[in-house]
Amino acid sequence: MSTHAAPQSMSLAELQRQMAAAVMAPLTADEDMRASASDGRTMTDVAASFIAPNSLLTPFDRLEIYNRQYWYRVLDALADDFPALRAVVGSEAFRGLSIAYLTAHPSRSFSMRNLGSKLPEWLAANPRWAGRRESLALDVAQIEWAFVEAFDNADRTPLTLDQIATLDGGSRLGLQPHLRLLALDYAADDIVLALHKDRQRSASEAGVKHDDGPEPPARLPRLRRRPTWVAAHRLDNVVYYRRLEREEFMTLTALRAGLALLEALAAGLNDSSKPDVRKPVLVREWFAHWAELGWVCAPELDSLLDA
Repeated sequence: MSTHAAPQSMSLAELQRQMAAAVMAPLTADEDMRASASDGRTMTDVAASFIAPNSLLTPFDRLEIYNRQYWYRVLDALADDFPALRAVVGSEAFRGLSIAYLTAHPSRSFSMRNLGSKLPEWLAANPRWAGRRESLALDVAQIEWAFVEAFDNADRTPLTLDQIATLDGGSRLGLQPHLRLLALDYAADDIVLALHKDRQRSASEAGVKHDDGPEPPARLPRLRRRPTWVAAHRLDNVVYYRRLEREEFMTLTALRAGLALLEALAAGLNDSSKPDVRKPVLVREWFAHWAELGWVCAPELDSLLDA
């Protein structure tokens, strides 16, 4: 792209910031570039400050191409990472939600992988964008972002059951970075899995993705609020969801926070309604499962130094 030379008073970094701001500015409802920039200047003047016209297009026209392509790309990427959330709220509401979110949290990474990293947190603070299903939508957003993290977060060498057997109450443990722990208001993991299967089946049957216009929110079975604890984890390069009892969830959360083993078990079991005679059996079962799934590893050096 040919450009005018940057003004003497404008550094390269400032020129890059101005162009990024223009390219990332939200489109109008008609998917055109806005007439004015956030600082009040016309986008015609903004574009002319760093883009030259050619024989067919004005600076505004040329900048508008980049503005549109940026938004088409990020909106598609977000929809790809959150297909169940899109289904729960409906395609039109999801588009509005996505634009509002990406305006507040524009892409800051070279990788599209991180695009939705703030979406669950943002949606919790801005529930109106989810419509009547706001609590379910938040659960779904958490589950789908946990899928992304479980799929490609790091995998460290797990402890064996024999190694775990040598631990004492003061031992500190690490958890796999790909293990994500979720406290939900609904049994939304089942909903997400079902919606993902529906999406895959529809794509397979269609063969080619077609845009058939706005899609209403998916029809869902009647759901009741029920505290649900879920772990998302990776095994043999496949992501799985595993339901947890509250006590196991609280213990794992405490271990991740850096508590010593005895303190973590107390955090998980002290307020439990489980009979005392059952608690040692539970702990043995947990550690057997954790070892089998490779969830437990040695703590990172930084966490030991901070303890």
